[in-house]
This record gives sequence, C-alpha cells and structure tokens, in this order.
Amino acid sequence: MALGKLTVVALLAALLFLTTIKAADYPPAPPPGPPPHKIVDPGKDCLWACNLRCSDNSRKNMCSRACLTCCSVCHCVPAGTAGNRETCGRCYTAWTTHGNKTKCP
Repeated sequence: MALGKLTVVALLAALLFLTTIKAADYPPAPPPGPPPHKIVDPGKDCLWACNLRCSDNSRKNMCSRACLTCCSVCHCVPAGTAGNRETCGRCYTAWTTHGNKTKCP
C-alpha cells in the first residue's frame, strides 16, 4: 500500500515538473485578429483622418463628404486608403446609399 502511494506521488511530481517545463518553452501567443481601430474624436480628428482615407480616391470631394458623415456618427475611420471597413464595426459597414451601395469609404 505504501509503495502504491509513493508511486502516485512520484508520478504527480513528474507530471507537474513536465508541465512547468513545457509552459516555459513556448513564447506568449500574439493577440488574435487585426489591431483595434483608433476611436476618432469628431470635433478634432475627422477631417485629418478622412483626408488621409480619401487621399488616393479619384473623387476626393465625394469621398471626403461621405467619410466626414460616417466619422461624425460612428466616431471611427478605418486605417489606410481602402479596405479595413470591418474594423469600425456595424455602424460603418451597414450604411448604404439610395442605390444600395456602401456609403462609408
């Protein structure tokens, strides 16, 4: 009986030792998904963020007007000059024009 208890204790100690070694071997995991977007203050940052967003657009005035509207309501402008719209959430992606096209650039 004493031999059985000693074996169980030895096995538990070995298992504990092996799990601590394995945990120390791996680097921490990177955060999942894209980096979070920056919340924009409509009073200060919308104009700058929309100018950057629409800088490569062929219709800059129309792009800027739509972007400023979306920024003032959603408080967000996606990073880059195109794409990444889903980082601003449903408010930014759900808006459509009368022609059923996306409103926010």
